[in-house]
Amino acid sequence: MRSAMRPAKPTRRLPPKKPSGTSQKEPVGVYCRVRPLSPPDQECCIEVINETTVQLHPPDGCKTNRNGEYKATQYSFKEVFGTQVTQKELFDIVSRPLVEDLIRGKNGLLFTYGVTGSGKTHTMTGSPGDGGLLPRSLSMIFNSIGDFQAKRYVFKLDEKNGMDVQNEVDALLERQKREVQPQVVHRTPLSRQRMDPEFADMINIQEHCKVEDVDEDSVYSVFVSYIEIYNNYIYDLLEEVPLDPIKPKWNTPGKNAEFIPPQSRILREDLNHNMYVAGCTEVEVKSTEEAFDVFWKGQKRRRIANTQLNRESSRSHSVFMIKLAQAPLDADGDHVLQEREQITLSQLSLVDLAGSERTNRTRAEGNRLREAGNINQSLMTLRTCIEVLRENQLCGTNKMVPYRDSKLTHLFKNYFDGEGKVRMIVCVNPKADDYEESLQVMRFAEMTQEVEVARPVDKPICGLTPGRRYRNQAFKEELTRRLEDRGGPLNGGDAEDQAVVEILIQSFPPLPSCELLDANDDQSLPKLIEVLEKRCRIRQMMAEEFNKNVCSFRAMLQDLNGVVTAKENIAQGRMTEKDKVIASQKSEIDRLDKKIKTLEYKIDILEKTTTIYEDEKRTIQQDLENHQQKLHRQLSDKRRLEGRLQGMMNENAMKWEKECERRVAAKQLEMQNKLWVKDEKLKQLKAIVTEPKGDKPERPPREKDREPRGDVYKTRGGGQSVQFTDIETLRQQSPPSGGRKRRSSPSNQPPQEETTDADWTDVETRCSVAVEMRAGSNLGPGYEHHVVSKRRRP
Repeated sequence: MRSAMRPAKPTRRLPPKKPSGTSQKEPVGVYCRVRPLSPPDQECCIEVINETTVQLHPPDGCKTNRNGEYKATQYSFKEVFGTQVTQKELFDIVSRPLVEDLIRGKNGLLFTYGVTGSGKTHTMTGSPGDGGLLPRSLSMIFNSIGDFQAKRYVFKLDEKNGMDVQNEVDALLERQKREVQPQVVHRTPLSRQRMDPEFADMINIQEHCKVEDVDEDSVYSVFVSYIEIYNNYIYDLLEEVPLDPIKPKWNTPGKNAEFIPPQSRILREDLNHNMYVAGCTEVEVKSTEEAFDVFWKGQKRRRIANTQLNRESSRSHSVFMIKLAQAPLDADGDHVLQEREQITLSQLSLVDLAGSERTNRTRAEGNRLREAGNINQSLMTLRTCIEVLRENQLCGTNKMVPYRDSKLTHLFKNYFDGEGKVRMIVCVNPKADDYEESLQVMRFAEMTQEVEVARPVDKPICGLTPGRRYRNQAFKEELTRRLEDRGGPLNGGDAEDQAVVEILIQSFPPLPSCELLDANDDQSLPKLIEVLEKRCRIRQMMAEEFNKNVCSFRAMLQDLNGVVTAKENIAQGRMTEKDKVIASQKSEIDRLDKKIKTLEYKIDILEKTTTIYEDEKRTIQQDLENHQQKLHRQLSDKRRLEGRLQGMMNENAMKWEKECERRVAAKQLEMQNKLWVKDEKLKQLKAIVTEPKGDKPERPPREKDREPRGDVYKTRGGGQSVQFTDIETLRQQSPPSGGRKRRSSPSNQPPQEETTDADWTDVETRCSVAVEMRAGSNLGPGYEHHVVSKRRRP
């Protein structure tokens, strides 16, 4: 079922334009293969638009846009293979060019990539009756070089990823030596009828394709090896554990109590800076059946497990390497040229990557969880390497590509550096449950297409005359035919002598036919005597000629012997010099090996140190970023605090201004009150001083008035000053309403009773009466003050 909501015009992602000036480079070829749905009524999230485009749309219930609509995305590939594509069609487009390059001396890398259960192993291996890319590649190789294969052990592998060549005699001795060994790891396969029925149908390929224009003046040998990368360790799947006659003859975990775990292999770099697996088993094979038999033995040892998403899930990355050695024939076209420099080695690596998976879907635990973590980590490292390569090529940077972070990327770094053609098949499962994983796979494939690798260079021409193999075969056939015309082929020295005698007899004149009937016959005997004499003369002449030829031939042999002896001496001297050079080179090689080991150890230390420094750098950068963020926060807090403080200061300033104004107003009021009090006092004093004495009768003195209560002094200005020596209580009524208004007691107070003493109060008595008022108090003139008497100042 497809989703009901579909956009009118889906987003299309196309690879960016390649930079100019890259004529010697080509992009990585990325292909997409869509496996059929199982069962077919499942919801589908991938649709094939055309031969180069697929569309990925979210399934029902998955909203990717903010507005809630579905968002479909299109991805472009070099070619897209739908669910109805056959293995042959896929092989002809993807793998066949790599096999042609292999036979022409160029390297190639083909790997399948995708989520678990997307059909990667089926694409690479195939199924009974329908072989995959691997058996079809083997079939095409042997169909192309079948008539030009060298005898077994003519090519001999060394331990440093190199190849030596030896003559047929040494190869025969090597074969005899291997045949007498008690155990032969890999024998020549049996006939097709006796092959393993599990894979017999996979290699029964009806289409006999082959490479055209194969160099017939060279001989070829095929070597295969099979490894797996499990938990970032490399294991040899063709390694044979030595058998012990006492212990059981199997090596299976759980069945054999004496199980011997396989030993992991290490990666090394050869003289040409190519990476190889040190100590890996490489088997020379002579047919498709033998090669696939070796592959099937290793396939049985590969680690697979049952998960929630795949019944036979690959738990490791497998690498099947096909190495082709070729060397030209000599000038006669009969034997292999015994020069190591003329050997051409090419390699085709077929990689079946383990599928990426999410543990929340597979529900992996224990070993399965650890395996899934290592698989995802290695695939993430591959993606990181592709990203850095893409960035270096598009942006012109020179960042270090982290090949060494994973054994997978470290093994194939030479291909991405320009040592061969790289092609990738992206396998996808269109079911809706794999939408998220398929989206990530599509993005990685889109990025991989933007990476360019250098084109491999053609192998050099040896310089010998082409067509010498067929000329040598034609010469042998013609020689055999002529010998058969003369009576059959020559066998042995006696036959040769008999043939020479017959030739000589045929060259003599024939004897005349005669019949002697009488001893006195004068006709027959003279004729016979004449013929015999003629034969004697011819024989004598032939003997003389033969002696002359023998002498000349002997002289020639002596001269040739002298030349050969001189050449042997020269060759011996050269061989001695070569031996010395070889010994010195061996010592130099040993020294370099030790140096390489030391440098590798140093490199490992430097890598670890670099890792530590990078971790510290990342930590410091993180701390620096955190510190900068903290500073930014503090700066923003400071600015916010400054704003708040500025607002508070402005508010306080306004409050203080208002307070100052209030206080100033209060102070002014207080001063006015004081001035008013002073004015009133001065007026009262002035009124007391200037008021004339009336004719009022003096009141009789009282006891408290007997003592003087104040002293009056004259001032310089002509006035008088009063010094009070006692304080009395002053009762005074408010002034008339026509005068200046003063503060008075509340109106509801009853008026004070007038005393009769005021009628007869004199100036002295009134001078001794005063009113005290405090600034800012509520008291005013007219209020009554009660004070205590002070002691008189002495």
